[in-house]
Amino acid sequence: MPVVEIENLTKEFSVGFWKKRPVRALDNLCLQVQQGEIFGFLGPNGAGKSTTIKILMNLLHPTSGRARILGKSVDKVDMHQRIGYLPENPYFYDYLTPAELLSYMGRLFDIPRADLSRKVDTLLESVGLRDSRNIQLRKFSKGMVQRIGIAQAIINDPEIVFLDEPMSGLDPLGRTEVRRIITSLKSRGVTVFFSSHILPDVEALCDRVAILDKGRLQETGTLDEILKTGIQGYEVILAGLRGKALDTILEICDEIIPMEDRLRIRVRNKERMESMIDFAFRHSLELVSVNPIRRSLEEHFQSVVVNRH
Repeated sequence: MPVVEIENLTKEFSVGFWKKRPVRALDNLCLQVQQGEIFGFLGPNGAGKSTTIKILMNLLHPTSGRARILGKSVDKVDMHQRIGYLPENPYFYDYLTPAELLSYMGRLFDIPRADLSRKVDTLLESVGLRDSRNIQLRKFSKGMVQRIGIAQAIINDPEIVFLDEPMSGLDPLGRTEVRRIITSLKSRGVTVFFSSHILPDVEALCDRVAILDKGRLQETGTLDEILKTGIQGYEVILAGLRGKALDTILEICDEIIPMEDRLRIRVRNKERMESMIDFAFRHSLELVSVNPIRRSLEEHFQSVVVNRH
């Protein structure tokens, strides 16, 4: 059974000062998220991603349609005991420390005091804030606030976690830590639903994705389904090329990109790739690497969304 069910979800806002007019932020969105998967929710700014998540959290009410989490309507309070949530721009009381904030959150979920202290220590360690546990949050950078936000979202051992732009404000090391946390959640059977505009992270993490634009669902499915991931060619990197060997290889390859001490060679099919490898062995060349060339999620996103605007 899906853990998230969204059926014909529509949300309109009234804008304007004197004469109000409706603006549709979501337009008949239909979506399902399966148990245990990492689901990426993609779209440009203003696509409706945060609006969708806020409706799922019962922070906004839809104009029409319905949504269910764990088989229950999103307005059922008891269901919220079983989920976690990180908003796009989290804000916490500035004068609390991370340890105090997590202890407070834990008590809201009725976590026994005997277990809470250990859980707080574990979470601070997992998000890289162990050494900052007693520093007030007002002294934290945006990235550090983001990390403590992720920790509070999972303090209740939720069955599903909703993360709205969890990589926002993080440096590369912080992003790596968050990716590790998300992967570890999946390994424990937790479903992760997260929105992001950092497409390499989505490509590395997600089992399935959905692309939203102007409130409308453009595509959904596995990355292979969306990218139609046929191999478009191969890239072979060789070192030690010189003289006649270099002249001969020009006849086999489709594209050569010179590097400092090697060549990056691209060929359009498997037969040419195999000929290139055979050529390298026959001429005692150093075969550095052979990689298939596939379309990236970022390239696909550009074609689906950016080029439509």
